[in-house]
Amino acid sequence: MYWLKLGFVSFGGPMGQIAMMHTDLVERKRWISEHRFLHGLNYCMLLPGPEAIQLAIYISWLMHGVFGAIMAGVLFFLPAFMLLSALAAVYLTWGDVPLVQGIFYGIKPAVVAVVLFAAWRIGSKSLKNTLLWGIAALAFIGIFVFHIGFPWIVLVAGILGVIGGKLMPDKFKGGGGHGASNKTYGAAVIDDHTPTPAHAQFSWAKLVGTVAAFVAIWAAAMLAISGQQALTDMGTFFSKAAFLTIGGAYAVLPYVYQGGVEQYGWLTGPQMIDGLALGETTPGPLIMIVTWVGYLGGIAKGVFANSVAAGLAGAAVATFFTFLPSFLFIIAGGPVVESTRNNVKFTAPLTAISAAVVGVIMNLAVFFAWHTFWPKGTAATPFAAPFEWFPVLVAIAAFVALWKYKLDIMKVIGASALLGLGYTLIRGVM
Repeated sequence: MYWLKLGFVSFGGPMGQIAMMHTDLVERKRWISEHRFLHGLNYCMLLPGPEAIQLAIYISWLMHGVFGAIMAGVLFFLPAFMLLSALAAVYLTWGDVPLVQGIFYGIKPAVVAVVLFAAWRIGSKSLKNTLLWGIAALAFIGIFVFHIGFPWIVLVAGILGVIGGKLMPDKFKGGGGHGASNKTYGAAVIDDHTPTPAHAQFSWAKLVGTVAAFVAIWAAAMLAISGQQALTDMGTFFSKAAFLTIGGAYAVLPYVYQGGVEQYGWLTGPQMIDGLALGETTPGPLIMIVTWVGYLGGIAKGVFANSVAAGLAGAAVATFFTFLPSFLFIIAGGPVVESTRNNVKFTAPLTAISAAVVGVIMNLAVFFAWHTFWPKGTAATPFAAPFEWFPVLVAIAAFVALWKYKLDIMKVIGASALLGLGYTLIRGVM
């Protein structure tokens, strides 16, 4: 029930979702200690694919095995799948929905606040010394000023961690220090010193068997859709895309655009942009835009005579093949990660990467703020008029509500949406 609820309220992108999981699972429910939460997070940051869902899969896999992993992953993205499929159907039937645009007007500045709050939350746990602060600052400068790709930032941070782990191991200990979480939050179900469960222990036989099982599942799924060329193309394309999402959804969006719009013609450029806007302001990871692409592609290619069946078939294929590798990475790679938890040789690079990610999150917050406060801004004229003062007020109020008053993220998002709708209606009347 928790993962299903999280799927319905997980606004704010991956960092907002990770912040919600930290609050719920580390601080309140105490399912997992902070040290082990951050260790799993660092691993998920390295992987292709949506890190928030992978972290959910990792935590539930650690607690309940393969069944827990499947339940957490599927229930996390199921609400976004249903919502984006429904919105795609409405979009194709009725087109623009002005009231929804008013709601989005309030949600966007709230998303800015959520991402900033996530940066503060993750940074306060990860940046334990000036060296890690320096790595975070360099990561921000690298991506914001020099537009260095996220994979390169991860690589450099990992190398710095390897070097730092040898020269200054005390500076690169992960998880905030020995026993730190117990002092703050109390005992957890999976605590710092809880032995690794039997299902999470590494063996070469288990690794080979797991990989073989996933290959068989992928092959069976491809065989099941082989009668429809459009669905086969989607299965192949989104399998490739799943391995290119290092750095999150934004890193793979150009690839999805090129394939979906230019190569296969599943949708048009404006339709892709509209889907991205919906993906940014609906719960679930932004990579769920593949559901939108698949739904429109299924209808555009007429995979079934019934438009709803065609759309759902395309959406299901795109989503399945995008997320299947995420389960592979956790179920096959998780035991390796658990076996390296107390080895600074392995944790130092992950600690450095976690610090770099804080800088990347800050860049994302600045990017969202720029496009929200100066919606007409471009690279050539970044502060082109008009300047939107109302979203600035909403963003400040949302951040204060999250940071000072510790209000629930969903309540903040809901209140912001109502403010945006009210302001839009008043402005329309005037």
